[in-house]
Amino acid sequence: MKFIEWVKERAAEKKCAIVLPESYDGRVAQAAKEIAKEGIAKIVLLSDGEKKIPGEDGLRQEGVEILNYKNNTDFEDLADELYQLRKHKGMSREQAKNLLMDPLYYGAMLVRNQRVDGMVAGACHSTGDTLRPALQIVKTAESIKTVSAYFLMVVPNCQYGSDGVFLFADSGLVEFPSEDQLVDIAAASARSFEQITGQEPIVAMLSYSTKGSAKNKKLEPIISATKRVKERYPNLKIDGELQLDAAVDETVGRMKCKGSNVAGNANVLIFPDLNSGNIGYKLVQRLAKAEAYGPITQGLRRPVNDLSRGCCVEDIVGVVAITCLQV
Repeated sequence: MKFIEWVKERAAEKKCAIVLPESYDGRVAQAAKEIAKEGIAKIVLLSDGEKKIPGEDGLRQEGVEILNYKNNTDFEDLADELYQLRKHKGMSREQAKNLLMDPLYYGAMLVRNQRVDGMVAGACHSTGDTLRPALQIVKTAESIKTVSAYFLMVVPNCQYGSDGVFLFADSGLVEFPSEDQLVDIAAASARSFEQITGQEPIVAMLSYSTKGSAKNKKLEPIISATKRVKERYPNLKIDGELQLDAAVDETVGRMKCKGSNVAGNANVLIFPDLNSGNIGYKLVQRLAKAEAYGPITQGLRRPVNDLSRGCCVEDIVGVVAITCLQV
């Protein structure tokens, strides 16, 4: 069974409700239909009541809920709640109502109030537009200071990682993580890998250097963050700084990093910055023909995930399934 099919099966068992605010995008509407048909999740599409969603009649027949949110009975209550939530930032009641006319903000309020279990958007919005409502309304989880993003990579015919399954972070959000942020990203990524795959995370803090083979002040945050995560989570397998080959290839790992319980076996790869993380996932996706699911957000109280604007229907279905496993 393909990995994503296994994820879909587990998602279906949870019977989650997921809101897709970008219902007028044909890819989103088609994905909603497939998700409902496969029983992966209960889908809520947001309608402005002014025009039809592509394939609307067929969507209703499949059990997709189409919510005319602007005219819904809870609109005024949600607008007042948003005002109470943001008035300390200078927001007026009128501004709250205007913001709630945006389906991304309305969807985030549904997540906050547990009317739905999560939200997936970004097919026709930027990452900033997608995650801003989540950060303002859903907010970060307790004990987490850094919201970050990862890609779940499924590499065909691959002997490395967990039978070709990897988590790459941060590959979508934090540009130049500080030492504190690297600590948060590593810890959150380990939890995410176990949550989605059911397997033990083995975390490599990546660098162009392995265990002091190069000396540079810019390596210090990676080395210090690794030490701090080890101290905070003594049972977590984590090591660094490691070059990519030492992290995933057992032969190289034994040669460069004797005695490490991570070298050669890593399945969670923590990149030093967004440049390397984004380049890395796209290299693997294109050259190794890997499936790349993400960016998946971690660190929020409830799951809100961002799609690539170049996503296809299958990408949306996969990210919805992963979102269910985050609940």
